[in-house]
Amino acid sequence: MILITGATGQLGRLVIAQLLKTLPANRIVAAVRNPAKAQDLEALGIQVRLGDYEQPGHWPAALQGVEKVLLISASDIGARVAQHKVVIDAVKASGTVTFIAYTSMLRADTCRIPFASEDRETEQMIVASGKPFVFLRHGWYTENYVMNAEHAVQSGELYGAAGAGRISGASRADYAEAAATVLTSGERLQSIYELAGDSSFTLADVAAELAKQSGRSVHYVDLPEAAYQQLLVSFELPELVATALALADTGVANGDVYSERQDLSRLIGRDTTPLGVVVASALARGAAS
Repeated sequence: MILITGATGQLGRLVIAQLLKTLPANRIVAAVRNPAKAQDLEALGIQVRLGDYEQPGHWPAALQGVEKVLLISASDIGARVAQHKVVIDAVKASGTVTFIAYTSMLRADTCRIPFASEDRETEQMIVASGKPFVFLRHGWYTENYVMNAEHAVQSGELYGAAGAGRISGASRADYAEAAATVLTSGERLQSIYELAGDSSFTLADVAAELAKQSGRSVHYVDLPEAAYQQLLVSFELPELVATALALADTGVANGDVYSERQDLSRLIGRDTTPLGVVVASALARGAAS
């Protein structure tokens, strides 16, 4: 069986959808903090088990009979190492788990974005566990840059602190398909995959694509990191999240999320999803809401 942590999150659900294309539902285990949010998965025949990153007692039962684990990186920046350790310790103690994959950060070993240190520490703990592993080092999700597409179109301004930095982004679905491929592959795998989109874009490119598809004027407004962080707080984002997003944009400006590697498209056997497709989807959702 294959267990997915954080299974009710956006990425977790997409990975499960991909796994269902090749595996019976009862071979998939969804580890969740709140089973009430996974009733739709259970209705499909997927095994839903308690698996909270902060509850060590959940994991021996969650891992019962499981051979492979996908550890999806937690979202609580600053607490992730301790949360990941709970799962890794349980995997290490498991008598059935023979493989763990982890959704790390692009070039986690050298990335200068501050919270990449948590990914480095997590990778080190997985290596020390002695279990066979694969690190799926993710670039940025293109969806992150069109979350507020409708607001940008209405206001005519897309804000950021990335300068002219290039983003080798791909869609969540692309990364999910790569994870499912690794989890079900019978072939010899690399230990590390640097996953990024086939083509890169700047935030000015995102603004131009929004303008092109909406027929409205949209331009990119580049702000200093601190000003961008405060703007995000004014949009009612939690301060920690706002700080993380501003730091991520600084990483973009520094080239930390640009890559010419094509590990992702090779894994999924197709081109990665282009910016225009993600923008079109975001605008369609906005129009429907």
